[in-house]
Amino acid sequence: MSDDMWKAYSHGMAAATAEGGVHIPALLLQSYGSLGLSDSEAMLLLQIMLYAHAERNDFPTPEQLAGRMGVQVRTIGTMLGRLMKEGFLTIDDYIDEVTGLQAERYNWSGWHMKAAEWRAAEKRQTKRAERQPAADAKRSMSPGMPASDLFSTFEQEFGRLLSPFECDILSKWLEEDKYTEDIILFALKEAVFAGKLSLKYIDRILFEWGRNRVTSVEEAKAHAGKFYGGKT
Repeated sequence: MSDDMWKAYSHGMAAATAEGGVHIPALLLQSYGSLGLSDSEAMLLLQIMLYAHAERNDFPTPEQLAGRMGVQVRTIGTMLGRLMKEGFLTIDDYIDEVTGLQAERYNWSGWHMKAAEWRAAEKRQTKRAERQPAADAKRSMSPGMPASDLFSTFEQEFGRLLSPFECDILSKWLEEDKYTEDIILFALKEAVFAGKLSLKYIDRILFEWGRNRVTSVEEAKAHAGKFYGGKT
């Protein structure tokens, strides 16, 4: 590269840096297609983020966005409507500290939440795939046990998908603490009965049973009264 070209490149980079920018989490780019966003919708969200972070404009007009993206205003309106309907984007009211007047701004936290939920589901599926060979082997010894019974039962009782952290806890109970699935499921049943549906509470039950060398559901049933009698 010649000196003149290098100088031009340096000036160009300096100018681009001076313009500012926006940090884009990799997760947003990795997940937007799986979340049902088109390339244009994802770019629209990124342009809204750019306006807010680099240009101090929290509520760009459809005309501004259309000009930036090179599309018609009604196209921007359609995309904004869908993004808000699907929960990727909202409009927040706030009081401007400078003018004291009510103003509006875009809020894209819904996109972040959906991306995080997507990642959690991906990790959960990966963990299930990793556990499946062991589950199949155990099921071959216990034909009546359904696949992924433990994790699916927890999700049914919790009324939602388990987070990666919660999956890690269940895996730890099985792989490190060596609790049987029957014991864990019975501890879940006890927690539901007590109205304390949390992994922390279930972990306390399992710890108490383990400390007292409870190794079967029958022994757990016998010990349950003592557990509720003064150690909850």
